[in-house]
Amino acid sequence: MFDFTAQQVTDATSATLVAGPADIVCHDCVFDSRLAQAGSLFVAFPGEFVDGNDYAEAAAAAGATVIAMTGTAPEGLLEAAHRGEVAVLHCDGDDGEEFLLRLAASWRAANPQWKVVGVTGSVGKTTTKDMCAAALATRYRVHATSGNFNNLIGMPATLLSASAEDEALVVEMGMNHTGEISRLTRACRPDVALVTNVGTSHIGFLGSQENIARAKAEILEGMGPSSRPTASGVTPMLALVDGDGFTDFISTQFAEPAGVDVMLVGGSDAAAVRARDVELDAQGHPSFTLEMDGLSRPTTLPVASRQLVSDFLLAMAVSVRLGADAGEAAAAVEAMKPTHMRLEVVEAACGARVIDDSYNASPSSMAAALDVLCAMELPEGGRRIAVLGQIGELGASAAHLHSLIGAYAAAKPLDLIAFVGGEDADSMAAAARIMGFSDDKIERFDDVEAAIKVIPQLLGPHDLVLAKGSRSVGLDRLVQEVR
Repeated sequence: MFDFTAQQVTDATSATLVAGPADIVCHDCVFDSRLAQAGSLFVAFPGEFVDGNDYAEAAAAAGATVIAMTGTAPEGLLEAAHRGEVAVLHCDGDDGEEFLLRLAASWRAANPQWKVVGVTGSVGKTTTKDMCAAALATRYRVHATSGNFNNLIGMPATLLSASAEDEALVVEMGMNHTGEISRLTRACRPDVALVTNVGTSHIGFLGSQENIARAKAEILEGMGPSSRPTASGVTPMLALVDGDGFTDFISTQFAEPAGVDVMLVGGSDAAAVRARDVELDAQGHPSFTLEMDGLSRPTTLPVASRQLVSDFLLAMAVSVRLGADAGEAAAAVEAMKPTHMRLEVVEAACGARVIDDSYNASPSSMAAALDVLCAMELPEGGRRIAVLGQIGELGASAAHLHSLIGAYAAAKPLDLIAFVGGEDADSMAAAARIMGFSDDKIERFDDVEAAIKVIPQLLGPHDLVLAKGSRSVGLDRLVQEVR
């Protein structure tokens, strides 16, 4: 947790001190006035439904000592500032995001001893971040992104909530548009970084997978060359998956010009960190032999999905690079609990098992989840059922990609598929029918409310059900309904 005076905040961010004492101190950052307490820095963001500027006085009343406004300060707040109770700032250009990024960059610069891991990719960022944190915790005091708090507000908030006593930071970086990861990585300056994969998430904003790869490669902009160890004593490195179609592109077009070493992970001999003989058990958990640096170790991951093997290998690559023991790090990941709503197996009231992967979706993660559904052991008399919600942010590629998902699902040994959503769900259902999937084994719902009225009554005690779709579809509500 930082300790800045109001003057130090303005120096770091180019904000203007509107009123109040320059020497008043703040030590934590909040955006919700209900979370403000004595010594808080409250940043007033204008939101779609709620304007944080309207709650600046409430934050000050709760004890916040510095208020960063993106709008006009109310008279009551200015009066409190003139009494010396609070410092009121105005963010440069009314830009609260830039204010936070600059402040976070200043706090990062004040803590060069931190060993920082930058995590990005189209799918699997949060799970990989959690694996990295667990692995590094075997040696260091670790601070990591909470949940998927990984955007232009969440990432700097992660840095600002770290303390000088923390030793390793694991920072997740997401994006919707070109340039966002560039801004994030320049603030957090990773010692090492990884890219889980280059998929089709946000292709509607970026236009092509190559543009997505370019956006992910922006993570290198905050890193120094491998020829010069960082202040924390780490040799910079970028970890990539050798099976990803854009690994060579990122390596040759971005990592090599930046002078950053690339470490490959995967199943081939070219990989420095390898998984041999990958198999899924009856619960869909992958088992394999981990090979790296002379180590050969049988490993079983606690989460269903073959796709998570490469995420584990990436976590091992960066953790060992930062000095963790490979065996201890692997054991720590094996002991992890599954993240809520990410391939979490829960039991329905009727006895059916539900694979809750309702948090979010992309075409590749949808296929991986279907693989898990079909790999898990099915009790006698049970059925495999997939409830698939449409995927957002695919732009002009949406119909094509949803058709591929529908065709992929139709090729699986499923007993029932329910498609939830609008036109994109129609594309999935139509493709499944074209591929020969029987129409009497397809259910079609316009929204989750319609699905909730029907699906719970269809489930039997021995069924195995997958719930997977974009967060906006709300399939987590269906999962809660059947429990």
